[in-house]
Amino acid sequence: MLNAELSIVDEVEAAINTGSAEKRLETIKRVTDLFLSSAGNFNNEQVELFDDVLERLIKTIEIRAIADVSARIALAEMSMQLAPIAQAPPSVVRRLARNDEITVAGPVLQESARLSSEDLVEIAETKGEQHLLAVSGRWWLKEVVTDALLARRYPSVSRRIVNNPGARVSAGGFAIVVAQAESDPELAVETGIRVDLPSRLRNQLLRSATETVRSRLLSRAPPHIFEEIRSAIAAVSSEVSREMSRVRDFAAAKRFVALLNSNGELNEAALFGFAKQRKYEETVAALAVLSQSTVEVIRSLMQSPRDDGLLIPCKVAELSWETVVAVLESRFSTGSMGPHELAKAKGQFAKMTTENARRLLRFWQVRSSTSPPSVH
Repeated sequence: MLNAELSIVDEVEAAINTGSAEKRLETIKRVTDLFLSSAGNFNNEQVELFDDVLERLIKTIEIRAIADVSARIALAEMSMQLAPIAQAPPSVVRRLARNDEITVAGPVLQESARLSSEDLVEIAETKGEQHLLAVSGRWWLKEVVTDALLARRYPSVSRRIVNNPGARVSAGGFAIVVAQAESDPELAVETGIRVDLPSRLRNQLLRSATETVRSRLLSRAPPHIFEEIRSAIAAVSSEVSREMSRVRDFAAAKRFVALLNSNGELNEAALFGFAKQRKYEETVAALAVLSQSTVEVIRSLMQSPRDDGLLIPCKVAELSWETVVAVLESRFSTGSMGPHELAKAKGQFAKMTTENARRLLRFWQVRSSTSPPSVH
């Protein structure tokens, strides 16, 4: 083998020093094929030799690979050949993994056992979405790697990690995914059925999930966590119902708001303060005065699980969107609306005219003594 090793070194030196670009590509292919033919039989010293000579050859063609299709193809082929080899030259694999061309980096990022967690974290922190997607599909990922991947907040990467049974995810990583799932129903379902999702985060996900997402979660739940998910959905639904229907005393709030109004201190800023502090009764009473409505009408709208009805008095009061959001979220003692729900409500609020809102609010006020407001 000693003579063969010397021959390889001589051939590489000649290719680097005097060979044409085509000769270097040919040499890379020949040395790679030679390594693959007996990869399982080489000792560490011999692997290091191949590592050294291949890395030197790669350096000579990487610049050309940016513009030269044949050079990119050669590196991509090498990556595919070395990716499944446990004894692949480690420095070569790391160099291929850091290549900006995903066709070159992808195969080793997806499969090579030569890449350490530290290597993968570096890739996750410095490369683009396609590289992160390749790493996310590896058969086994430690939490330190998925933390780095999820920190970049690419929805496509989050979906691939959640769907990868070999990807370990920390509580912090899951918190990022749950926040993204508020505006991504498919991600919400895939995340909700993860066995390792912490209970408090599953409850948070379910609290902001639509009925459709909850139903799909139950239909997709594995048998061993079906009952946990069913119980969590029931608990969240019960919590929301209790919050909506809780008996409240508005007398003190009405007196306080009336005093503010008589002193000229009741305005949008005051309402915003009540809403941000989750002062439910004061928020209802203040919005009733500012929209020239009644506590009974506003209270019914606040208790509705739908958002669109409450937008009506907000439009009549000519509130800013920031205040509208605060009012919408003040219906619950904790938590906030998801981005998807907020975006939908914002679109509805923008399309609404003040005159139409006034007309509908007057109609509700007329019928409020006989039936609660309904939204059409």
